[in-house]
Amino acid sequence: MALDFEAATRIPPKMVKIRIRRYNPETKKMWWQEYEVHAHKGMTVLDALLYIKENIDHTLGVRYSCRMGLCGSCGMNINGTPMLACQTQIAQVASGGNPVITLEPLPSFPVVKDLITEFTSFFNKHKSVKPYLIRKDTEEQETPKGHLKMKPQEFIEIFQFSNCIFCGLCYAACPVTAADPEYLGPQALMYTFRYINDVRDEGHEERFAVVDSENGCHRCHFAATCSAVCPKAVDPAGAIQALRSKLFKYRLGFYRKKGSKPLPPPPEKGERKPLPPEAMLVPGANLEQLEKEKVVISLNNK
Repeated sequence: MALDFEAATRIPPKMVKIRIRRYNPETKKMWWQEYEVHAHKGMTVLDALLYIKENIDHTLGVRYSCRMGLCGSCGMNINGTPMLACQTQIAQVASGGNPVITLEPLPSFPVVKDLITEFTSFFNKHKSVKPYLIRKDTEEQETPKGHLKMKPQEFIEIFQFSNCIFCGLCYAACPVTAADPEYLGPQALMYTFRYINDVRDEGHEERFAVVDSENGCHRCHFAATCSAVCPKAVDPAGAIQALRSKLFKYRLGFYRKKGSKPLPPPPEKGERKPLPPEAMLVPGANLEQLEKEKVVISLNNK
């Protein structure tokens, strides 16, 4: 989801009401609870939750880790939209006329406690598409003797889809996932495309067999809500459409792919050459010390 920088620069209301949907796993009871927090400029939703937990209600359950939008742990529904609490400022979601922020656990995930949800099914679906490089030569894969060849442009084609932080926001926003728990979901399908599109990979046949099913990529309705809420602009919806295109070509017999070949090992380093007398040293450098440590400085004087 694109950050609203204009909203982030606004000054939030002095007092903000945080309305949280609570859940107690022991009593199976669910209820709404409200807290009032003094807000300040730059304060995030996660800051408010940690203030509540430390100063008002120690029983509040919330999951977080990096606090900087990298781990994806603090995903939750904020005013009805899946977002990362650490990336969402109070000023973005609370206006002066209605300083109320409603927080709920991510939909389509089993709730563990309060805002904490269970990701077991999510990760099982991710693992089902074999999210790793597969090579036909298993000996080469297990004991590689060098790097696999990949051009810069080929890396760029998969770079966007490698930025996923497994936050589950796309999964929570997907209407198909909400209706069909067996659906693989946008994250798993996006990762399928990421590896099929990787020139180093040779496991496309195995992955096509997984996603070419009733609960695979054909189930996507292209609502594109997954891409709308993604905090890293990964665009799972676009990846699923590209995956469909490759799958249709494969089923028609038009899809051909050859995995890239291993590069030869780099040449062994020869003996270090002494520093040429005409070389210019950095001011303050000790020539005797450099030669003693066998450090070679190569400077081109033109």
